[in-house]
Amino acid sequence: MKLAELLQALPVKEILAAGDLEAEVKAVVYDSRHARKNSLFVAIPGLHTDGHKYLAGAAKHGAVAVVGSDTEKLDEFVASAHYENQTVVRVENERVALAQLAAALYGYPARQLGVIGLTGTDGKTTTSFLICGMLEVANLSNGLIGTVDFKIGAKRWPHGEHQTTPEAPEIQDLLHQMVKAKVQYAVLESTSHGLALHRVDNCAYDIVIFTNLTRDHLEFHGTLDNYRQAKGLLFEALSQENPKPFINFPKTAIINQDDLNAPFFVSRTLEAAVVNNQAVRLMTYAVKSTADVTARDISSTATGLHYTACTPRGNFELDLKLPGDFNVYNSLAAICVGLTLELDLEVIRQGLESVAGVPGRMETIQAGQDFAVIVDFAHTPDALTKVLKVLRPLTKGKLIAVFGAAGERDTSKRPLMGEAAAMFSDFAIFTNEDPRQENAAQILDEIAVGAMQLDWHEGEHFLKMVDRQVAIETAFARAEAGDTVLLAGKGHEQSIIIGTQATPWDEREQARQALEKILNQ
Repeated sequence: MKLAELLQALPVKEILAAGDLEAEVKAVVYDSRHARKNSLFVAIPGLHTDGHKYLAGAAKHGAVAVVGSDTEKLDEFVASAHYENQTVVRVENERVALAQLAAALYGYPARQLGVIGLTGTDGKTTTSFLICGMLEVANLSNGLIGTVDFKIGAKRWPHGEHQTTPEAPEIQDLLHQMVKAKVQYAVLESTSHGLALHRVDNCAYDIVIFTNLTRDHLEFHGTLDNYRQAKGLLFEALSQENPKPFINFPKTAIINQDDLNAPFFVSRTLEAAVVNNQAVRLMTYAVKSTADVTARDISSTATGLHYTACTPRGNFELDLKLPGDFNVYNSLAAICVGLTLELDLEVIRQGLESVAGVPGRMETIQAGQDFAVIVDFAHTPDALTKVLKVLRPLTKGKLIAVFGAAGERDTSKRPLMGEAAAMFSDFAIFTNEDPRQENAAQILDEIAVGAMQLDWHEGEHFLKMVDRQVAIETAFARAEAGDTVLLAGKGHEQSIIIGTQATPWDEREQARQALEKILNQ
């Protein structure tokens, strides 16, 4: 795309220096190391550095234009020896500009897809897997941008980063690839970070889902209300674009009626629809409340769930291969999507039952040991509590929890994690979970505070071990026949971040190696 044409995607801008506006732009980048010939560089302020420091580096690598908000630094670049006739543009918000430019460069691909967005503290990944399973059975080609996997039609590969929602250029690139692959529906996990930082702007949602909201990411959002407001942006976005001519259902917001925040998301949806003069449909699901889609006669085992799904189009029996009562909610949300797409109830049932599991979500590790080992991503007090409550009645012996809390993240949740362990497990080992540049031992001390407030004592009820591998091996060595060991917090992730280094780490593989070591002693 010609630079002059691409810059039209920025409705508010100031051109501080006009270079070759007829230059071709082949990529929009936000990391100067990825800049190349015919790229446009957007200077993004980050947690540890500011992209405005790297304007010269982007120019050196061939960027034909740079975009930022810091007038002083942009002017300094133009006056420096590093300036080589780049077009220099000032904007009010670099992240908004990044999303606008990326979407324009890729031809606004979301407008050519049915887009299903999910937000919530828990359940996004499992619900997205269930939706994709349902779409597969319905012979509707689909793509996924999620915490665990990326998917474009038949091609599927792991999402190796710790960032659930990629930056805008990656999202728009993936959506563009989906269009080229003739995908019909894109399923997009839309986190509070992704929404607040404009990563999912211009995603033209057709269906949006709210799973639940509990305490998380307060290191970024500051308050729980700010966190909720960020998630509410998804429901505003639903009505920001006109209906697509190839979509035969109204824009739909699907909301967990049992969550205390449901009224907020309902009102946010309806208020935005009025402002945008668009028609939207609300659909609710619940287990405890009256809703459009509900569940009754729920029975749970160590390997799955059975219940009767009650819908406006009739009821049906469902046998899920996913354990944990919280997965009733995830499957009800997916059922609402199926109903919105007007799929047959039998297709919905078969699709949900086809999902055998989600990597790192209540995943059983078996190497011949006589105790259970479960790997789960639970990394918030609420999620840890839910998993421990599921495992408690399924455990004949002791319930042992191994977990930590991420560094450079919400510190206030750390004692709450320790409190959850003290309330619902018999023994715990507090250990590393991406300490980043924080003091790892200090994080474990802060977790322990919550446990000690409930009269737990170090050595008797819990241990603190910075080395996660040693912690896992210690937990397995303590486990006896009939016990359950929960490894929480890492789940599917493929690295552990210590300092600034991401060291390869697969919790499931580490667990298998530790089991083999113990069994071979």
